[in-house]
Amino acid sequence: MVAVQHLSMTELEAGLDKVQDAPKDAGVVHMIVRRPETLEREVVEEGQLDTAEGLVGDNWKARGSGQTADGSADPECQITIMNSRVTELVAQDKDRWHLAGDQFYVEMDISRENLPPGTRLSIGEAVLEVSAKPHTGCGKFVERFGADAMKFVNSAVGRDLCLRGINTWVIQPGKVSVGDVVRKL
Repeated sequence: MVAVQHLSMTELEAGLDKVQDAPKDAGVVHMIVRRPETLEREVVEEGQLDTAEGLVGDNWKARGSGQTADGSADPECQITIMNSRVTELVAQDKDRWHLAGDQFYVEMDISRENLPPGTRLSIGEAVLEVSAKPHTGCGKFVERFGADAMKFVNSAVGRDLCLRGINTWVIQPGKVSVGDVVRKL
């Protein structure tokens, strides 16, 4: 892994035009990451999406959520997707993308305007639905990419563009692979 310095807000903002030029209706999956255990990341070429388990082999269900009354996994936050152009910007090296903690890195405009809650996305054989619940990141994101990166993705513009990513859930199971087209239905 390459040692990198965290980018400043000015450097991050300079990359915004490229992020906003991402395809709107169809994009490509550039990376799939399973999280078999807390803090573990497994980059895979393909995976299976399941309506009950999310990404099979990921710890989403077992890990649970602090956002649900009983601590169980939040079904609307089953699969997280991040725009690969944002990931490329904040991570600075593809060997660091997995550190963002998301499962799918896609080259597509995932803004609220382009993919409002309820929008369905096909990826490979599977279909996901976009959740209304925002994906804002955590302290690990700050450690890995810097305080300015966290401020950048959670700024007013960052939230509108969903720079930190989006939450989705599986409504049709199926196999998904790196290189698959992500299509807005």
